Amino acid sequence: MKKITLFFGIIALSTLVVSCGNTNAASKIKKENVAKASKRDIEIKKGSASASFDKTVYDFGTINEGDVIETTFVITNTGKTDLVITNAKTSCGCTIPKWPKEAIKPGETGDIQVKFNSRGKRNNISKSITLTTNTSKGRETVRIKGFVTPKKKTNPIKK
Repeated sequence: MKKITLFFGIIALSTLVVSCGNTNAASKIKKENVAKASKRDIEIKKGSASASFDKTVYDFGTINEGDVIETTFVITNTGKTDLVITNAKTSCGCTIPKWPKEAIKPGETGDIQVKFNSRGKRNNISKSITLTTNTSKGRETVRIKGFVTPKKKTNPIKK
């Protein structure tokens, strides 16, 4: 029993000696990573981007089924760092957003163009467009709404 204890003691001691070698941790740091981290830290200290819109809801009023409407939401970066929109999702395939792919500088604006096809849609409509951003919330949402007058169904007269 003493031999087994002595054996494991020697293994533990030699592991400790080998793992605490004379390697210099500073030699493992890459200078380009330090530069990237410094730039990132400066951006973080500025604060997050912030978005404001000229409107968050567009009411297109009353349209006929099959009409296509378009509108533009103007987004302004009111933050202190670049505003980046990485994605835009809609609540329905009938609504198609187009957003700026490049960063929006502080104080500058960008256009979010939205196209809605009312084909197959009837009555009260409300569709949302959710933007994935680098704002503190991470998401910004705008909406379109209105009323779609259904097409009149034609009944062929049977003879």
